[in-house]
Amino acid sequence: MGSALPIGEAVPADGSLPAGTEIDPGTDFGVYLHVPFCRVRCGYCDFNTYTSSELRGARQDEYADTLLREVALAGGVLGGLAPLRPASTVFFGGGTPTLLPPGDLARMLDGVRDTFGLVPGAEITVEANPDTVTDAVAAELAASGVTRLSIGMQSAVPHVLAALDRTHAPENVATAVAAARTAGLDVSVDLIYGAPGESLDDWRASLEQAIALDSDHVSAYALIIEDGTKLARQIRRGDVPAPDDDLQADMYELADDLLGAAGLDWYEVSNWSRGEEHRSRHNLAYWTGTDWWGFGPGAHSHIAGTRFWNVKHPAAYAQRLAAGETPAAAREIPDAAARALESVLLRTRIREGLPVAELLGEGRHAVAALIADGLVEGGAAVRGRIVLTRRGRLLADAVVRALTE
Repeated sequence: MGSALPIGEAVPADGSLPAGTEIDPGTDFGVYLHVPFCRVRCGYCDFNTYTSSELRGARQDEYADTLLREVALAGGVLGGLAPLRPASTVFFGGGTPTLLPPGDLARMLDGVRDTFGLVPGAEITVEANPDTVTDAVAAELAASGVTRLSIGMQSAVPHVLAALDRTHAPENVATAVAAARTAGLDVSVDLIYGAPGESLDDWRASLEQAIALDSDHVSAYALIIEDGTKLARQIRRGDVPAPDDDLQADMYELADDLLGAAGLDWYEVSNWSRGEEHRSRHNLAYWTGTDWWGFGPGAHSHIAGTRFWNVKHPAAYAQRLAAGETPAAAREIPDAAARALESVLLRTRIREGLPVAELLGEGRHAVAALIADGLVEGGAAVRGRIVLTRRGRLLADAVVRALTE
């Protein structure tokens, strides 16, 4: 059910933002819609998700109506400060959004459209488990305005899926991709590498399958062991081995080689796309620090420098909204130092990099050494940008420390 929420100051019951908040009409506005339901809990997952036995009275069939109450609340809060900005991106994440009927997802999207509007050509993404995508589901999503399906493939190898507690049949990934293509949707597939028992050959097989699907976008994430998960307990007991850092580095390099050769270029440390037009614009908004409102239990938001986050459990979320109150649990306004650190942390991860001018004095002094160590591209630095080399992507945390200490 996810890690603990951060500690912050209380949010007024009406959800109003701090006095003096000024909305920049030129800043893009994104919407995240969290659907916290899963059929089973994967052993590695630390997201705020719930199986049917964990809902404690919250109902999936009422969820769309509950979330729409928060959409209406957000419209009132933001509309009281400035003319409402249409959403540039909408992202249904989870959990498994496609556990809800497509009609519920369509109503949620209609609520966003009716409240805020959508910019022409807005990117509308739905995450999906391969087992939940049929021709009919994909067609209904496309008809509602969805433009992009992000399919949780994770691996093409049965024993790796079993190690991750993934229950979908590997062949259903191709079925889901075909359904999305028939409906005219862009397709992204998500992969995870470094699972217990996964070899480099296993990982190659998954990459080759993802490439054979002719995906527009591939996300490939190294398995991270999160405290409190089933997998963390298994490793602590010695039941399965911990991820091998050297093997994961080899896997990353193999991904970059194979995806690059197939015409998918990296644009963020863990993301590759077939041309700029297929990049995830929603995730780029997170990495570049624009505004977004996250709807749903445990969802986080960032509006004009204020960060706030919702209560985690779907039942508590529904109770607050039924009472006419914000579901926000707390908020904070990061100071200048925290914002500078976050900018370095996030913007060094993307291909366009971080402007050297944004570095403080000590960080600027570290650039020459990072170039000499092969972690930062020298030519880009001369042009005023900090851009990671492939070796730098593997050691991104070390680069960030050098630029901020």
